[in-house]
Amino acid sequence: MRNKIIGIIGLVVLIAILLVALFAESLAPYSPYAQTGAPFERPSAAHLLGTNDIGQDIFSELIYGARNSLMVGAISAGISLVIGILVGVLSGWFGGWLDRLLGKVTTFFMTIPFLPSVIILSTFSGGGIWSMSVILGLLSWTEIARVLRSSTMQLRQSYAIKLLRGMGASNLYILRRHVLPELLPLLLYRAVTRVKSGILAESTMSFLGLGNPVAKSWGSIIYYAQAKNALLNGSWVWWIVPPGLCICAISMALMLIAYSLEGKGSAQKEASA
Repeated sequence: MRNKIIGIIGLVVLIAILLVALFAESLAPYSPYAQTGAPFERPSAAHLLGTNDIGQDIFSELIYGARNSLMVGAISAGISLVIGILVGVLSGWFGGWLDRLLGKVTTFFMTIPFLPSVIILSTFSGGGIWSMSVILGLLSWTEIARVLRSSTMQLRQSYAIKLLRGMGASNLYILRRHVLPELLPLLLYRAVTRVKSGILAESTMSFLGLGNPVAKSWGSIIYYAQAKNALLNGSWVWWIVPPGLCICAISMALMLIAYSLEGKGSAQKEASA
């Protein structure tokens, strides 16, 4: 019951942020790219979070930033899940030479240093939303693949699966109708945690100035704030704190959902045992 309440709280926060991202055009009072006031205006009725160094409304930037931050997290998580499922499930199910080959590929990607590789590839790719999403997805699937390989191997040795194979069921049928449904709670948990990691990675890259300089995201807002000395002129209160709180809020929401899913998965394992 406690895990369910925690998951509901996280889901409510996540849905609220998703709605803000989806309806950014209707919710934002101004275009985030338009100069709507004087530079460094303090919060007021006209600009709830003041303006940045070129007079753009920070509140509008914050609303539009939710869309790009969530987009990077979702796309990168989707790419890493697809690769992780293909490598992990195929490796754990078929074994043999395919397992050894995919194991070597997984080990190779695990040896690649994540942050330096993301920085280098983002620099050469231009740091766009799509390119950053692809880079993060391609470099973050190994853990998912290893976990799925182990779980698939356990399922392959179960009595029910052996019975199905003995009855002549094809590999595709067993994988589609029995193995993947059994792995679904684990996949949901990994999907949620990967979205969180993708959002944090995008924020980190944007803060380092490696994101798209034109696209609005929570990380890029913080980057421009520190680049324009927000900590020295006092504007950090309405320029840095709000996007930082948004990043913390989405991370907390996703972690609460992941915690709830992890607890559900543990309960299912105990019940089946």
